[in-house]
Amino acid sequence: MRRILLASIAASLVLAGCGGSDGKDGAGLSAIKVTGGKTPKVTFDKGFEVAKTESKVLKKGGGDTIEEGDSIKLDYVGVNGTTAKLFDSTYAASPQTVALSKDTILAGFVKGLEGRKVGSRVLVAIPPTDGFGEQGQPSFEIGKADTMVLVFDIRSKVPTEVTGDAKALPSSLPKLKLDGDKHPSGFTPTATTKKKQTKASSHTVIQGDGAKVKADQSVTVQYVGQVYPDGKVFDTSWTKGVPFTQSLGGLIKCWQSELVGQKVGSRVVLVCPPDTAYAGTESELKDDTLIFAIDLLDAS
Repeated sequence: MRRILLASIAASLVLAGCGGSDGKDGAGLSAIKVTGGKTPKVTFDKGFEVAKTESKVLKKGGGDTIEEGDSIKLDYVGVNGTTAKLFDSTYAASPQTVALSKDTILAGFVKGLEGRKVGSRVLVAIPPTDGFGEQGQPSFEIGKADTMVLVFDIRSKVPTEVTGDAKALPSSLPKLKLDGDKHPSGFTPTATTKKKQTKASSHTVIQGDGAKVKADQSVTVQYVGQVYPDGKVFDTSWTKGVPFTQSLGGLIKCWQSELVGQKVGSRVVLVCPPDTAYAGTESELKDDTLIFAIDLLDAS
């Protein structure tokens, strides 16, 4: 099932900069009643709306404070303010991981959750100006004038990088380079580097101790990608300030096949020949073998 948080990522690229200040005192939320224990139940009269994002802590957690740029794992339930109908819930499935950044997600989510603590339950109401705007979100029956009402349970912060003792890559591969912060920044060929790779492969540099990635999950990663063996670095998440989250099914074949079974907390190098990467597309990389260094931060 497509989640509202994932749907909001694409919309945020269009709506960045929209919306006004937020209301952290929750003054506009008195008409909303939240009951229930593990799974919250949200009730209010139809036609509820707010002019700015409002949020209120229903139960204060004792964990770390959430800041913009953090990746967090959370559960939530969402109700349409106009119709008072449920449009999404994660409680029957699994928590979702999202980067709390206005560059990657709707401004209302950031305004409502920033400054809250891990372990908290938070009520948030988001107007269209901080939500999906004039286009709405038809797949969730959210119209252009609809306020979204959500209750979030903030489960945890996701680490921003993996740690542990690293081992060398096979001599047939380029050497992994690290920047001044010890983050992967690319690859340098050596005298023993194989000039051509014809099969997709994965190589664990740091072994994590988390759960194994499953094919139907989304992954949160930091990564750098380079044309094999000594071409340009064509993409990196490290310089963007936030990790990257995506369902495995939406990634190139090489990532889909080689990340399944890897443990969260691992640093993995993937070699991806064209037929497992961008062959058959219009990408400028369609004829290239690619090599990636990936910090596997979370899977959900």
